[in-house]
Amino acid sequence: MLALRLSLGAQPAVQVRRLLVAGASAGTGFLLLSALGHALTHPDPAASALRLAWCTAPLAATVYLAVAVARTDPATRPRPGLSAVGLGPVKLMAISAATTALSCLLGSVLALLVFLQLRGDLTGMPLDGGAREFLAAGRPLPMPAALTLLALVPLSASAAAAVSLRPREPVTGARRAARTYGRFGANRRSPARESFGAYGRFGRQFGAAARGRRTAVETPAEEQDGAPVEAADATGAEAGDASPVAVHAVVPPPVPTAAPAGLPWGVAVLAVGLAVEALTSRTGTAGGPAAFLGLALTSLGLALVGPGLAHLCGRLLQAVRPGALRLLAGRVLMTEATRIGRPLGVVCAVVSAAYAMASLHDRDDPSAGPLVVLGVLLVAGCTVATLLTAAVEAKQAHADTTASLRRLGAPAGTLRRAAALRAVALLALFGPLTVAVAELSAWPLGG
Repeated sequence: MLALRLSLGAQPAVQVRRLLVAGASAGTGFLLLSALGHALTHPDPAASALRLAWCTAPLAATVYLAVAVARTDPATRPRPGLSAVGLGPVKLMAISAATTALSCLLGSVLALLVFLQLRGDLTGMPLDGGAREFLAAGRPLPMPAALTLLALVPLSASAAAAVSLRPREPVTGARRAARTYGRFGANRRSPARESFGAYGRFGRQFGAAARGRRTAVETPAEEQDGAPVEAADATGAEAGDASPVAVHAVVPPPVPTAAPAGLPWGVAVLAVGLAVEALTSRTGTAGGPAAFLGLALTSLGLALVGPGLAHLCGRLLQAVRPGALRLLAGRVLMTEATRIGRPLGVVCAVVSAAYAMASLHDRDDPSAGPLVVLGVLLVAGCTVATLLTAAVEAKQAHADTTASLRRLGAPAGTLRRAAALRAVALLALFGPLTVAVAELSAWPLGG
């Protein structure tokens, strides 16, 4: 009930994103039911299994969109004071998963109603022609199998949203430091290594421990004898002895310099996928499961290299004596490389796979044409919507930074030009890459 109240009381933009999830769930559910109808009218289990396997791409795209919408939902975001009324991080995660399940369940119900209407079970006027092949009109529809297929989208989306929004403990610097061990398994926190025979010099460890205890005792004494901690933090800059709290308040967080993990693996998976597609063209099995596996590996490789390439765009923007505009655009792009690069890589994978699928589908089957178009439009729409939702999430994450820049006097036009520069840089790198991978995928498969 609480999830329903939060869903109905959200802003119009949030409601539009949830309706997009419901529409994607309806399209995916209709494709799953169409695969079931094709299995009822065709005795060949291999062809029916292949149709059901092609439904995994719309299913994955719908789940990916649902997770992105759940991450940008302001109603389930942790805020101060919610834990006092029983809405902690775990409860908010459960509410977000329930809201995602409700949106997908609405789409699944809509898909079932449309499928039954086209079959003629509701009005008694089924469609004629090639549509009877995948509607299985005139045959009894096994309702348990249909409901099982329709439950895949809500269950998968809610589980993925729960895993993505699970509460995580913040890792501090002390916990992030690697635990090292001394001689004979002695536990120690310091990464410094002892020289040979250090434990043979008696009193060395006791002296270090005594110095540590003396420092720990003298520090509170100095704070009690001098000014308060807050006053010392406030006057630290003038006295030339700034405290760590003041330094942390003034110094901005460091810009990530290391590229996101996954770029080498993505390049390797992309190369393996292209090699499998080339092998299927030479063996004459361009429409079999091996071609589907090669296309899936190619798409996975593009999705994995997305964050690394986005980070590379940020580095290239700051090369060769950058100005304030390129510096701002490059650092924001490096910071948001994972959040923006992954959905952008998925969009590139979908575009290249759709280009290559034109030479894979069965042109002799008249009933496959509308379903192929529906599947391509569904996957493309979900990936583009996910990319736009990730851009909204990135904007929400940098709301405080943008407000600080405006308070410092940065004009709004500069921020807009920096955003446009980031978009142009990403398009200049990912556009040719998508075209090249699409041509390399379609060339052996069209063969």
